[in-house]
Amino acid sequence: MIGRRKRRMAKIGIFGVAHPVYWGQFPGLKEKLLEYHSIFREKILDQEVEVVDFGIVDTSQLAYGVLEQMRSESLDLVFCNMLTYATSSVFAPIIRDLEVPVVLTALQPLRRLDCASASTRQQLENDNICSVPEFTCTAIRMGRKVQDVIIGVLEGDPQAEAGIREWCEIAKVLHDLKGARFGLMGHVLEAMYDMHADPAELSSVFGIHIPLLEIDDVCRIFREVPQEEAEGKRSLILECFDTPDPVSDPLTKKLTEEDLQQAARTAAALDRFVEEYDLTGLAYYYNGQPLSETQRIVSSFIVGNSLLNAQGIPMCGEFDIKTCIAMFIMDRLDMGGSFAEFHPFDFEEDYIMVGHDGPHHIAIAEGKPVLRSLKKYHGKPGSGASVEFKLKEGPITMLGITQGYGGKIRFVIGEGFSRKGPIPPTGNTNTRGFFEPTTREFIKKWVMEGPTHHYALGIGHHADTIAKIAEVLNIEYKIIRG
Repeated sequence: MIGRRKRRMAKIGIFGVAHPVYWGQFPGLKEKLLEYHSIFREKILDQEVEVVDFGIVDTSQLAYGVLEQMRSESLDLVFCNMLTYATSSVFAPIIRDLEVPVVLTALQPLRRLDCASASTRQQLENDNICSVPEFTCTAIRMGRKVQDVIIGVLEGDPQAEAGIREWCEIAKVLHDLKGARFGLMGHVLEAMYDMHADPAELSSVFGIHIPLLEIDDVCRIFREVPQEEAEGKRSLILECFDTPDPVSDPLTKKLTEEDLQQAARTAAALDRFVEEYDLTGLAYYYNGQPLSETQRIVSSFIVGNSLLNAQGIPMCGEFDIKTCIAMFIMDRLDMGGSFAEFHPFDFEEDYIMVGHDGPHHIAIAEGKPVLRSLKKYHGKPGSGASVEFKLKEGPITMLGITQGYGGKIRFVIGEGFSRKGPIPPTGNTNTRGFFEPTTREFIKKWVMEGPTHHYALGIGHHADTIAKIAEVLNIEYKIIRG
């Protein structure tokens, strides 16, 4: 019932390469290779991206012209389709001067040659791999990098198709990072040294802008929300969430009408705030004076934040702009992206609770998420409605964006499993996180990498894909696995 505000999209360039000497030697070969190129183009279009096809590049002169066209198209990714042998002169200008990740695809039309009946013409139609080392060598000699090589069969090859799909997903992340606006509002929760971040550094690394925003503007918009808009948001909240009776935690109680009304009006205000400041995401924290309007509004963000997360707008508490960006990356990979940290171990069953007091990506909830009223937010000011749900069962990935000595941005990436079982009924989201070889050993490796205490949590195993994003952005990373 809650969809994305904007469809995930990327603009991808493709071009084929070949050796022009063949055209006179083998009439009809160029036309055949163009047929294969057309099949490849359809595979890219199937990934719901925009495709700009530059055709076959078979001379260095043509390569320079295509380079200028590519520069004018604001591409997110380029696939170089290795149709047959080609000299590296058709690739060198593009890889040297194009500031866009380039992936080589060597997709052979035939699974194998019938050596008893094979011909030179048939070999050339299937010589996709022949010049790949020449191209990668040329890139390295020019101080550049081919991001990946996808090797396989043109049709009916799940592994090759997965490689294409992965890079199209990465392109969607890169597309939405360009000029993204991640707002910062308030201040760091006092004494959390790991939450401090330099907006200029983050802008440099990720190509984003970080507007510095005022709490007073949220309060102004809150007061402007029409009653019917707040009522509409109240109805949506009751559709999306269950409101059960409390269980064991004395801090929780059944969602009160007062907390529901406050959460609904604040959610409507956050929608308007995001629109007014054209925000891709927001990280915030603010205490406010006890019992003030400001404190009441800021402490009621959690429900609205979770609704916005489901719409592709990451909203992050505790002023954690780094985790907000991590949540964004996961969302654009269509794997969720909840705000998370580690909670108590279960040393008997070898798992650890993974979650936080909000906000969360309700698209990855197991079953209908829950709202409870909390009498107090532990460790923070205020009280009110809070989101609780279990994560979907299965593989999970964690992405922590941290900084090393000197402020250099780093990714810490981990994979584990979410498994069914009861979670504490505390009004906070949690899941049972299992890790290899044992949870204790995994967590020790994780913390020794110097992450922040927060990270983004998503479903599926996508560590290698996130690592490729880090490589494109020239970010150091570490994958923690069993």
